Amino acid sequence: MEKYSVKKTFYISYGHRLMDYKGKCGNLHGHNAKIEITVESEELDDKDMALDFTELGARAEKWLDGNLDHKTILCAGDPLAKTLENSGQELFLTEKNPTAEILAKTICEGLSGLGVKAKKVRFWETDDSSATYKKGD
Repeated sequence: MEKYSVKKTFYISYGHRLMDYKGKCGNLHGHNAKIEITVESEELDDKDMALDFTELGARAEKWLDGNLDHKTILCAGDPLAKTLENSGQELFLTEKNPTAEILAKTICEGLSGLGVKAKKVRFWETDDSSATYKKGD
């Protein structure tokens, strides 16, 4: 079975911390993340594309800008969340610790609500550290 894929790269800035983590990441800190979103298709559309790069870009940027970019990302159970929220800080809360793995999965699932069927999301927390979430077939 043939498959086509397109991949687009995005960049966001965010702050986060990991609860119950013994190390630097237990402290509130920030990153400039690189995000690679891959969409697969077995067929091409009437323009001979798996998905138009412009369409992928517009939908993904809408979701990333509205949810993660320049936000503080915390686990919903983090006691710091309420304090920051009460001070007017824009937050994005995750069910689990906002690790690169969890953020990759969150992005993949979030994009599906905008009609983007991402097959794989790679989340680069730093230039040399990334995590990948890939949907099963």
